[in-house]
Amino acid sequence: MKVDVFNMKGEKVKTVELPSEIFEAPVNIDLMHQAFVRQMANARLGTHKTKTRGEVAGGGKKPWRQKGTGRARQGSTRAAQWVGGGKIFTPRPRKYTQDMPRKMRQAALRSALSAKAAEKSVVVVDELTLEEPKTRLMAQALKALVGDASALVLAAEKDAAYEVVARSTNNLPDAKLLLANYLNIRDLLDYDKLVMPLKALDVLKSNLV
Repeated sequence: MKVDVFNMKGEKVKTVELPSEIFEAPVNIDLMHQAFVRQMANARLGTHKTKTRGEVAGGGKKPWRQKGTGRARQGSTRAAQWVGGGKIFTPRPRKYTQDMPRKMRQAALRSALSAKAAEKSVVVVDELTLEEPKTRLMAQALKALVGDASALVLAAEKDAAYEVVARSTNNLPDAKLLLANYLNIRDLLDYDKLVMPLKALDVLKSNLV
């Protein structure tokens, strides 16, 4: 698949061939869904907790004698039916992590990238550079490249140019800068367009082919 390569002003400078193994792979929606659910589940902390009747304070004494009062028998004021009592069948600490083989995760990313490419939502730039760290400059560049769409911007590595672009992107609500090594299914699906320099394309080739 051939796509145009632009500069940061949105001007076409050349064309490049996207690797068919990554951008023309079969789109497996079920696999993409499984990878997305796994990522969301693995982000959960699982630290929610409520106290049972054995953990709440107080309640050591029987509220009243067993028989003869006309009231229902009670053994502790910390039982679940009392105000301030323990809770039953409520969340306890647990792990939500899900496993997924590496090759399946890679296949899910190839599916998502292929879907983006089929929608013409992949924008390739020659270099991801800015003259100075200014949000205005990054906003102008993205306006020229993707219009009003939200954009996931990939970077090949953390270098001086990355720091400038990162500081310029942080305050943009519809854009996110991400290292190509950390490309994931959630960010791919969350943003309308994928903007990547040629160096980031090389990183994707080494990770997904």
